[in-house]
Amino acid sequence: MDPRKHFSALQIIHRVLEEHVRPGDLCIDATAGRGKDTLFLAGLVGETGHVTAFDIQAAAVESTRALLEQNGVADRCTVLHASHSEMAQHAVPGTVSAITFNFGWLPGGDHNIFTRPDTSIRAITQGLDLLRGDGIMTLILYYGRETGFEERDALLAWLPTLDSDRYTVVEMPFVNRQNCPPIPIVIFKGR
Repeated sequence: MDPRKHFSALQIIHRVLEEHVRPGDLCIDATAGRGKDTLFLAGLVGETGHVTAFDIQAAAVESTRALLEQNGVADRCTVLHASHSEMAQHAVPGTVSAITFNFGWLPGGDHNIFTRPDTSIRAITQGLDLLRGDGIMTLILYYGRETGFEERDALLAWLPTLDSDRYTVVEMPFVNRQNCPPIPIVIFKGR
């Protein structure tokens, strides 16, 4: 990486995921977007693992599927045109190694379509049950412009209520960046 460039929230989250996800693991990309996290996770789980990705926008599903095909990893991924709040219907509790979320809007998409606090909290709650005993969940809160502040505030108020005997929540805000920098968060299952 060019030392003159800033670390991004995505780079930080990817480093955490690299430390945790192993070949053969089951992972979920709860907000597929343009498919970059799905592709990244597909590389980590290898030929024996699997990634399930969710998005409510057809354009995101199409972008993700195309990216996976171009990179020869579509066979280890399932991309669903569905809300992340439906993930419990697609995985068995206690089996998922890692779940990743990017909250906000689709990059390059319609800013009037964005994640919402009620479905996001429902999805996180379901995801925590799906994680295996040593599983992790990563969140990036994108907010700003005309959307996102309500969701950011709701999530930042809700996350501290998670049972500290079952989960460790680490928030990593950029304290010296301007203009609503994204907030990376990691939830570790277990203490």
